[in-house]
Amino acid sequence: MDHLFLITEAEHVTQPRAIGEPVFGSKTSRRGARTAAVALAGAACAVMATGTAEAVVNGTDSTQVYPWMVSIPVTGVDDPTFKGVCGGSLIDREWVLTAAHCVDPALVSLDGTVRIGSAWRNSGGTVRSVTKTLSHPGYLNGEGAGPNRDDVALVRLDRPVAEKPVRIAGRPGRPGIPTRILGFGTVNDTPDRTGWVFPDRLQELDTRRGAVSECAPGYADRTRLCTISRKPEAMACNGDSGGPQLQRDRKGRWELIGVTSGPGAPGVRCSEGPGLYTSAPAYARWIRAVITRNG
Repeated sequence: MDHLFLITEAEHVTQPRAIGEPVFGSKTSRRGARTAAVALAGAACAVMATGTAEAVVNGTDSTQVYPWMVSIPVTGVDDPTFKGVCGGSLIDREWVLTAAHCVDPALVSLDGTVRIGSAWRNSGGTVRSVTKTLSHPGYLNGEGAGPNRDDVALVRLDRPVAEKPVRIAGRPGRPGIPTRILGFGTVNDTPDRTGWVFPDRLQELDTRRGAVSECAPGYADRTRLCTISRKPEAMACNGDSGGPQLQRDRKGRWELIGVTSGPGAPGVRCSEGPGLYTSAPAYARWIRAVITRNG
């Protein structure tokens, strides 16, 4: 994360809530929560500071071009020396979908620009300035004691890009279907953020949709997807927050079903899994309303 902070306008849009309202457990101390979220934000899941794994833990270098993949540099609020990254998905030529905790001013500050369509964190693709961020009005940070609620946000770019956006799926596939997650999160599975190493190359990991019962009670529901790695000791981690979970449509094309949000159980390390993803289809109506209103 570079330190070029371009002021963004954080807004709460008073649009009707999308499907359902997740609940989370009790809170930890605010400072601990912020540290965790920064870890997250600079990590794989909005709350994944409770665990870590290989940059998308035990993932592999990206095997194809993902023109909609976005990297979002962030700086820690409690510790301005902390430079991390969040992920995002280009869903419109001027709009990026990410996790709300990735733009939460209590946790991090955006560095002012994002990079779209590159397999490299610090080079290639298209760089655009951020002009506005809009978090879901129901967003609440679980602060390490439970899942985040309505953990979704939109980032507006200063002008359109040439990269092709990813389509949001009509609905997530059934539990068990193959999915894929992407991210630039830490490659070191350590709770100590001073030991995190963010890879230059985009990482990918093949996963599957998990059943609600495969995440901790109260974590997964219609708005939060339980995600299971198809490989041992692998999952999204600190720095992957906000990044995409993808599934194939009937024609074999990638479509977006999830936004990296946090761990699927309390107190687990990233590599232990499961992961928790905000359902992009569940918020499609809110997303359309925000883009239309701010078009």
